[in-house]
Amino acid sequence: MRQARVERKTSETAITVTVDLDGTGRYAVSTGIGFLDHMLEQLSRHSLIDLDLTAEGDLHIDNHHTTEDTGIAIGRAVSEALGDRAGIARFGSALSPMDETLTRVTVDASNRPYLVWRVDLRRDKLGTMDSELFKEWFQAFAQAAGLTLHVETLYGENGHHIVESCYKGLARALREAVALDPRKADAVPSTKGVL
Repeated sequence: MRQARVERKTSETAITVTVDLDGTGRYAVSTGIGFLDHMLEQLSRHSLIDLDLTAEGDLHIDNHHTTEDTGIAIGRAVSEALGDRAGIARFGSALSPMDETLTRVTVDASNRPYLVWRVDLRRDKLGTMDSELFKEWFQAFAQAAGLTLHVETLYGENGHHIVESCYKGLARALREAVALDPRKADAVPSTKGVL
């Protein structure tokens, strides 16, 4: 059972998240930030990772803490659900088109976190979210999940399409990377023997 539950409580946020890596893409998400909810629903649906998340944050200040901390909490839950990462495919990649936009996302579930973010958002805000917060979410998620994550929008104009293609691309690449490979059985996918 590749499931995990994480609670993160700080002076800025209170977050509870559960994930099931072998789910069906069922989600219940509530962050208080409509656009972020929409993106996390896309992540769940297209990765087939079940996601239950409730977050209360200091939105009277801005959306930064809630956005970053949801990335941390979901990332930790994914990492805990992966355990020692034995038997996983480890690598995943996706090309994610959305109308005029095309984004490439590549994942290595190496337990060596790193983010490459080549995404140009020309609008300062999407909904109530500052556009710069999307990189913060991806950085927090990659760090906490132990992922080497490359996100590159090859072209696109509409900010909503660009961000949504990033989340959908992450979902599809993550789905591939965390999938169990029956040929690897319980072996950790590394010549080191550990990830």
